[in-house]
Amino acid sequence: MAKLRITWRKSDIGYAKEQRRTLKALGFHRLHEAVEHEDSPCIRGMIAKVSHLVKTEVIGNGPE
Repeated sequence: MAKLRITWRKSDIGYAKEQRRTLKALGFHRLHEAVEHEDSPCIRGMIAKVSHLVKTEVIGNGPE
């Protein structure tokens, strides 16, 4: 399965608490940090909630 690299690009100040919790659930601790997750519908849904705060890129297709 593909992996995703998600980078936190914009501050969460002034946004809903739910969006802040989503960033924490994705594993972020500080601005401009990058985390990697397996591509799944659950992760894609979390990214959709905070898409205006993060940048996403696919980094691999995994074992074939």
